[in-house]
Amino acid sequence: MRVIAGRARSLQLKTPNGPGTRPTTDRIKETLFNIIQWDIPGCIFVDLFAGSGGVGIEALSRGASYAYFVENGREAISCIEENLAFTKFSNNATLLKQDVFTALSMIHEKEVDFVFIDPPYHAGYEEEVFNLLLRQPYVTENTLIILEAEKDTKSDFLAGQGYEIVKEKVYKTNKHVFIKKV
Repeated sequence: MRVIAGRARSLQLKTPNGPGTRPTTDRIKETLFNIIQWDIPGCIFVDLFAGSGGVGIEALSRGASYAYFVENGREAISCIEENLAFTKFSNNATLLKQDVFTALSMIHEKEVDFVFIDPPYHAGYEEEVFNLLLRQPYVTENTLIILEAEKDTKSDFLAGQGYEIVKEKVYKTNKHVFIKKV
């Protein structure tokens, strides 16, 4: 896995071993950032279930002013720390070493621009995460929430919670769902 574009372009990132972490592939990450690239410079980016930190680091490389990484896996935390140091983005990042449900209240920003959510498949965390995001003052109508999920994952629960799907990009085995708070 590598950084696709920006200041850290082409740098190889470490990834945790084993099936517990499923890094977003370079091809899918590139497609995602082609969609959101114009809003990245100067943004505040939150990477939930961060794994190796590849998505948040891509945002920093492309000009995000700050990124939060939330991860509670020991090996994944170590990878994020090493990747941030290697790409020289440690000063532009906070790594919250805890579960997402606790960490959401630890982010103290007036507003964040992006929240990227890539939970473990089949764990069923999506609805609870979106429920908690509704109560965070930094998630506003301007915040773009991006859910990475398996291709057949249903997101109909969002409508009843005060969210709307603004776009969906489907790949071979997974998809990105772009969501706004209404």
